[in-house]
Amino acid sequence: MTFGPRFAPGYRPYVAKKSNTGLIVAVSIIGIVAVVGGLIAAVALTGGNSRHVADAGYSSTYPTDTESATTSEETTATTSSSEETTTRETTSGRETPTSQTPSGPHSVAKTGDNPLFASPAFGLQNVPCSLSRWATDQASVTRFFQSGITCLDAMWSKALGGADLPFESPNLAVPRSLSESSTPCGSGGTTTGVTPFYCPSNNTIYMPMDRIEIDVWGNHPGPYLSILAHEYGHHVQNMAGISDAYGEQRYDAGADSAVGLELSRRMELEAQCFSGMFLGSASVSGGSVDKNIYNEAWNAQDRGDDYARNGKRDHGSAKHNISWWQHGATTNRSQQCNTWTASAGDVS
Repeated sequence: MTFGPRFAPGYRPYVAKKSNTGLIVAVSIIGIVAVVGGLIAAVALTGGNSRHVADAGYSSTYPTDTESATTSEETTATTSSSEETTTRETTSGRETPTSQTPSGPHSVAKTGDNPLFASPAFGLQNVPCSLSRWATDQASVTRFFQSGITCLDAMWSKALGGADLPFESPNLAVPRSLSESSTPCGSGGTTTGVTPFYCPSNNTIYMPMDRIEIDVWGNHPGPYLSILAHEYGHHVQNMAGISDAYGEQRYDAGADSAVGLELSRRMELEAQCFSGMFLGSASVSGGSVDKNIYNEAWNAQDRGDDYARNGKRDHGSAKHNISWWQHGATTNRSQQCNTWTASAGDVS
């Protein structure tokens, strides 16, 4: 795969201020409370009803197998009469099918018409983020990513709860190398092209030291935080039930069919948009995610599957990875990240 320049001269200025325009963070019986105020993943195949999607750069693991920032097209949730809704209870990172509707929030196995996209006002609350200082040794990297997860938890738990969807914090693993990442979703030796990834089977984000491109990003924390936020985006998809519906749809279509690969691109580009939402919101919250970190992340999204050596374009072009991330960062609305209702041309 060919990657474009990382920090090209004349990159776009700080624009995160657009993300603090009134964010819906909670829904109650009384109504909606308004509060004023994204990489690639890899997928591996697993057995049973779970499937994983391989990423060509950054990786995320899921159950089996862009719209530009200036677009005028508004994405809206659609309802499919043929799509089934299932419920599940989450316990210690495991999904337990149940024949009875849980008394509390439950995941909904839907994509475009998932409750996460029910309102055009749903977004992330601007919660100040306190990041551990970035350094390139393993202990510091682990502390940095764990502090990032704490920040992501603070925002996404409210967004999921507001949509009456379940939440639990993901686990984190920072092995020295990808080869040490033996997981229920596969290992570094068996998941081709995988770097950082999310494994839903054990609810864990894996950030191998040898695959987060320290030699490229050095002491710029923005790109690392956006990679983490992309993988966390897959966790959000898993909690919401999007991953369940996606896995079934891709399995039925054929993982490597044209339809199956397009579904994978929609999944990955949505995680890109979710990553942008987080960085955009955190950068205007008064915490340690400042405009420099935001700008670093903004200019680190130019990677895609344009030149995939295996011919399987399952992550989206560099152009669309950039545009979906930036769209999430400047709108901070989950419905604006609904890639499932976007045209095929916006997820190519």
